[in-house]
Amino acid sequence: MNAQAQVVVIGGGVIGLSIAYHLAEAGVRTVLLERGELGSGASKATADVVRSYFAGNPVSSAMAVRSLEAYRAFGARPAAQLPLRQVGYLVLLSEPEQVAAVEAELPAQRAAGVRVELVDAGEARRLNPLVGGDLPLLAAAWSPQAYVSDTAAIVAGYAEGARRAGAKLRTGCPVLSVDADRGRVETTDGTITAEAVVCAAGAWSAPLARSAGVDLPLTEPVAQELLLTDPLPHLSPIPSVPVTLHAASGLLMRLRGDRILIGMGYPDRDKAAWRERVADRLAATYPSLAGTALHPAISGVRDASPDRTAFIGHRPGPPAFLYAAGFSGHGLCNAPAAGELVRDLYLGKDPWLDAAGLTVERAG
Repeated sequence: MNAQAQVVVIGGGVIGLSIAYHLAEAGVRTVLLERGELGSGASKATADVVRSYFAGNPVSSAMAVRSLEAYRAFGARPAAQLPLRQVGYLVLLSEPEQVAAVEAELPAQRAAGVRVELVDAGEARRLNPLVGGDLPLLAAAWSPQAYVSDTAAIVAGYAEGARRAGAKLRTGCPVLSVDADRGRVETTDGTITAEAVVCAAGAWSAPLARSAGVDLPLTEPVAQELLLTDPLPHLSPIPSVPVTLHAASGLLMRLRGDRILIGMGYPDRDKAAWRERVADRLAATYPSLAGTALHPAISGVRDASPDRTAFIGHRPGPPAFLYAAGFSGHGLCNAPAAGELVRDLYLGKDPWLDAAGLTVERAG
């Protein structure tokens, strides 16, 4: 491959595809390069949940609010069918410090467009009747702006929309290095030159950005694993419950058919011991699920930033180098807004959000 483009996007996950779609829609000749298959990295390790409330992170919340608007309009732009089932998002708070922190940030979250309120323990148990009566629970944060969707449909929708707008999407094409000074991207299939290069390679972003002279201070890539229960006939019918996070432990649960999808942080090297801890916490939080078998369901590698907020910015050109990485598990919820930001940075337009707080300079 010896080719030219206006912009080369590195990474074919939901972030890279959103960027490619928004650039191509704006008339920019765009080529996307993906080392594997589209959506085969962090985008395959999601709970298929899109939400707006990110505790302690109003910037991610603002991006998620804007992204939710885009997902609601997905049928018109990029003209792809997308399921959105509203379930709400509940955060269980068991410590006074957690309650105080949520209460203190409510104004900033609401200013970002998030619908969120602090509810008492009784209301939290009404919203999720699986929560145990003996669980220490002081209050909960409740946001109705959370939906179960389909990550694969989002990936496919952005991919097809980008192609229709003229973007070229190349899979099975690992990038070896980036020479941002000359706008050259070296791949296993040859060289491509461009006016600008966008790094949106998830867990593989830091070394690629470094080869372009940009230090992305990402933490070490982390492996994400989600678990799935057996069917739960003893709960039939399973009550309708929101996506629920136990803040102290990080235990996350949502309904998936006649089963429950479970996550809790990141597994260590001893996965069996981690799964045992997950089972213990599940039983303590939801006693009716005690003894339920847990099976590996979804796994993938995620990129993360030290403060769990994405890095989005650019080194002006020509040739220009732009980056969008470190989404820390928020990528699905932030992807449409991230695509708009990168497009506007490339085109030199004022973005909808002041991107100064998203650049790598904030970590300096």
